[in-house]
Amino acid sequence: MTPHIALQTLKPIALASSALDPDQLPSSNELMHWSGRLTHATVAAGSAILVALALHGVIFALLRRLGRRNQHHTEAEVASGFNQSVRWSFVAVGLSIAADADRMVSHVWLALAGFVVPALTGWVIYAGVKTGAELLSERILAHDDELTARSRTTRITLLSRSAGFVIIFVTIAMILLGFPAVRHVGATLIASAGLIGIAMGAAAQPALKSLVAGIQIALTQPMRIGDYVVVDGENGRVEDIRLSYVVVRTGDERRLIIPTAKFLDTSFQNWTRVGGITGSVVLPIRPGFPVEPMRAAYLAMLDQHPEWDRRTGQLQIAEAKVGFVEIKLVVSAADPVALGNLRLAMREGMLEWLRLHQPDSLCMTT
Repeated sequence: MTPHIALQTLKPIALASSALDPDQLPSSNELMHWSGRLTHATVAAGSAILVALALHGVIFALLRRLGRRNQHHTEAEVASGFNQSVRWSFVAVGLSIAADADRMVSHVWLALAGFVVPALTGWVIYAGVKTGAELLSERILAHDDELTARSRTTRITLLSRSAGFVIIFVTIAMILLGFPAVRHVGATLIASAGLIGIAMGAAAQPALKSLVAGIQIALTQPMRIGDYVVVDGENGRVEDIRLSYVVVRTGDERRLIIPTAKFLDTSFQNWTRVGGITGSVVLPIRPGFPVEPMRAAYLAMLDQHPEWDRRTGQLQIAEAKVGFVEIKLVVSAADPVALGNLRLAMREGMLEWLRLHQPDSLCMTT
């Protein structure tokens, strides 16, 4: 008898058609049958996972190696941003392939795929948005001037966060649609969508207003990350811009949390909007002393200061009264912090110069 004919004459293993009695142990045939199926399923799933992890490791090792050789390290940053999401996506692809080879794996995969696939897809897209935003911000900071870099960085930051919010929202919706009970609830909600829409619109009005305000700031850019602003008498530098609020860091290291919509509803001052700011220092001196030596000394001192942006530098007579004359030192700098340092330095330097060269010109009283 040939092996082929012998296999045809074998009868299939007879399994119990009804559930076992609680006190009854499974037969040896049933144990052999299920242990074989479990072994086959474990081998199929385990092999698929190992191959997927190995493939992931090889691809990302090559990306990191290319990133170390590349001056911009783009590949390394991409590998870091996509590492976890792509790893689990490879595992999911491996399990879906193993499901075609084993029926038990197929049953498990079909039960999980409804929410695993949308979750991993959303994760990969979210990682792509965040990684792309980081790469663009680094390129902008490296190649563009300061004002353009801050402007584009603000736009990229807000738009990437808006896209991330949309991705998370859609991903959660797709996961919930994978559960039949949630789909039934969703159909019930759609039937009363009019009333629910009005209630949700009224409840979410502040959040929607802040979301729209954040997108509008990203597009129109009345301020940018790094700008020096004055809001409600408080001044500081914009440290972060979120969809719902803006973080302003003051000079004494406090953090002001201001709703985004406030910047569109009320006026505020932006001292770095056009790049550069001008200020002045006033010194009272006695009348009758030559001004030209003071001007020459002031301009020479100003020319040596690194925080002067060379836009404005003048010494003017601001006021002339009986008993004293006001000398106005006009200076300019790139930002308010540099201007504050420059004003202090010019006041100290000119007072020291007057003390050494024209000590009688210093006013003791005004």
